Amino acid sequence: MKKFLALALFACISCHSFALSVGAMADSAYNKENYREAIDLYLQSIATEGKSSTAYYNLGNAYFRNDNLGKAVVYYERALRLDPTNADARQNLDFVRSRIQDRPEDDTPFFSTIHHKVISSFAPNTWAWLTFILFVVLVGAAALYLFSHNIALRKTGFFGGIVLMCVFVYTLLVSFDAATISQSHESAVVIVPNTQLSSAPRASRTSSDKVVTIHEGTKVEIVDSVATPDDPISPQWFEVKINNGTRAWLRAVDVERI
Repeated sequence: MKKFLALALFACISCHSFALSVGAMADSAYNKENYREAIDLYLQSIATEGKSSTAYYNLGNAYFRNDNLGKAVVYYERALRLDPTNADARQNLDFVRSRIQDRPEDDTPFFSTIHHKVISSFAPNTWAWLTFILFVVLVGAAALYLFSHNIALRKTGFFGGIVLMCVFVYTLLVSFDAATISQSHESAVVIVPNTQLSSAPRASRTSSDKVVTIHEGTKVEIVDSVATPDDPISPQWFEVKINNGTRAWLRAVDVERI
């Protein structure tokens, strides 16, 4: 039994050391400008060590250096999904976006933009803890109002409770939205040099078909999908929107979900 446990422990230590060595080899390949090798090793490291914002950030850097702008955007976005406070990933994402050929106009309403900036100020788990702490403080304010015999303290508990209730409700909403966004896979990025937006889920057949070309790195939101078994290139098409008004179809194989 002791021998079995010793072998199991040795195996765990060996696996952990192997994972660390893969990460170190990936960093070494990146520093030597062997970016294709670094990509393969970072992917292997993620498979053995697990997902992390730093791992996705490093992989995004390797893809960018390998001139795969679409893949770089995917992994910077994934890094920010796990940790919205990753300033390096956000800065690099903004830089890559500045080099993308297509830059759709952002027609998101002003208050929605502010709301998303608030969401991205903390990780989802942090928002959950803040919501819990606010709830505890809110209960304390309610108890102060209900059980205190001091008029000033009762007023503090009452009016403070109203303010805390408003903040708590909004924080609860932000916490829910942050968790939903972190688990959502409805956003995707074009990973091929260019693809076509079509008015129907099929390749252009006639001149009457409306076709618009978009390029690598463009971010889209998937709103629907349809199976196309007769399409030899892509057995599935996505209906996507680029901004709040533009909707069209493109091949699923041309994009990768974030």
